[in-house]
Amino acid sequence: MALRTIPIRRAGNRHNLFMGGDRELVMFTGLMAFALIFSAQELRATVVGLLLWFGALYMFRKMAKSDPRMRHVYIRHRKYKPYYPARSTPFRINPTSQGKQYK
Repeated sequence: MALRTIPIRRAGNRHNLFMGGDRELVMFTGLMAFALIFSAQELRATVVGLLLWFGALYMFRKMAKSDPRMRHVYIRHRKYKPYYPARSTPFRINPTSQGKQYK
């Protein structure tokens, strides 16, 4: 008896992207650029806001092309402890109290 196969459609399994980059990062950067441009209302602020928007959009697209879930990987990486001290080597001689701990 052969196993039954079920096709997984692409439409139900897509990554959450917007304009080619991660949805939350792209929309938040757009909001920040919009707020900078319309709160300052100067030519310099407009140029900086547009450079911020297009530069971030380029980087987010490049990041999503490499790995669409890169933001989640980075957030998990930041949650790890900053330093894990070395505890043992293959040559360590364990005391008897440590051996009793696992029995």
